[in-house]
Amino acid sequence: MTITTATAPGKVILFGEHAVVYGRAAIAVPVTKVKATATVKDAPPRAGCTISAPDIDACVRLSDSPTDPLAVAVSLALAETGIESEPDWQLAVSSSIPIAGGMGSGAAVSAALARAVLAHSARPSRHTPDPDTVNRIVYATEKLHHANPSGIDNTVVVYEQPVWFVRGQPPRVFDIARPFHLVIADTGVASSTGEVVSDVRRAWQQNTDKYEAIFDGIAATAEAARRAIAAGNVDALGPLMQQNQRLLRQLNVSAHQLDHLIAIAEEAGASGAKLSGAGRGGNLIAVVETENLEEVTQALLAGGAAGVVVTEVGA
Repeated sequence: MTITTATAPGKVILFGEHAVVYGRAAIAVPVTKVKATATVKDAPPRAGCTISAPDIDACVRLSDSPTDPLAVAVSLALAETGIESEPDWQLAVSSSIPIAGGMGSGAAVSAALARAVLAHSARPSRHTPDPDTVNRIVYATEKLHHANPSGIDNTVVVYEQPVWFVRGQPPRVFDIARPFHLVIADTGVASSTGEVVSDVRRAWQQNTDKYEAIFDGIAATAEAARRAIAAGNVDALGPLMQQNQRLLRQLNVSAHQLDHLIAIAEEAGASGAKLSGAGRGGNLIAVVETENLEEVTQALLAGGAAGVVVTEVGA
């Protein structure tokens, strides 16, 4: 029996979350230490197509669940293949990416499913799925997860490269002159991106001038970070993260556990830290020199982090 497997990484936003929804730039990078994995195998005739996700205790039949995000990703991928009738397939998806943590779990699951479906349908050629096609599929499923997705999650997860992203423009891969380490800590507090984004939009509508000024400040921080990364000026990233975090607090998207763990990371030796993603829970990221990685990691775990991932950007 032929089994096709595909994966997709997680992601973090380095700078620019929330402002990116309003036309400003953001920087995001893939996190390959965590990933979603999808498998496809042929089922007996007339069995239909089923999709199981043991991590969330879900199992759906394609024909019975037209609006389920898992089924939508598979249906859209099948439409790209030209397969008109429901195939007799068994799909399974799992993920080591924290759910509702700002690390692109939903986008990664959709990307892995789409890649697996496209590759399985292309047998025996084993043709690599076109990333533009996968990106289009994943963005469509992101609309089910989030009220107003910027497109940054699907872009980074699908292309698996650091990107400079402005909504409505092609993503631009940017140079990393000097690799640097990030420590990513899970607060253990689930956060709904859709709800937080909607709250920010309502506040923006009520006080547009104030929020536009905050978004401009975030955009300036992202631009300064891009220049620093391109120049290899890693020492500038910590203070820029602190600046970005102050602006995010003004948007009311931080939370007690985020602020608590950010303080712990910085006290333990991180040069700077901030929330990553929608906020009000989820994950924080910290720029940490190599010699301080272990101390920062242990301090975060002792301080209540539900989990910690260390990744090197630009390696």
